[in-house]
Amino acid sequence: MKSAYELAMERLESKTPSATLTPRQKERIAEVESVAQSKIAEKELFLKEQIAKALFSGDSTSAHQLEQQLAMETRRIQSDAEAKRTAIREEK
Repeated sequence: MKSAYELAMERLESKTPSATLTPRQKERIAEVESVAQSKIAEKELFLKEQIAKALFSGDSTSAHQLEQQLAMETRRIQSDAEAKRTAIREEK
């Protein structure tokens, strides 16, 4: 007897079958993820240093703006990476 989860997964698979990735696609997706993580780490390193300087000088407004900038840039990098991964998955 199958669980509700297994039945739901079977229905989902029948509606939208999962694509099998080639080794090259997997490699390219891993590269995209690696580059995205590197970019995020670079932004965090730079902006967190700037945030610390702003907080040390007592400029909480500037620190808050830098935190927002870091969050926005992180989301942008992640979004770009997801778009690239999707494009790679859709290649034939």
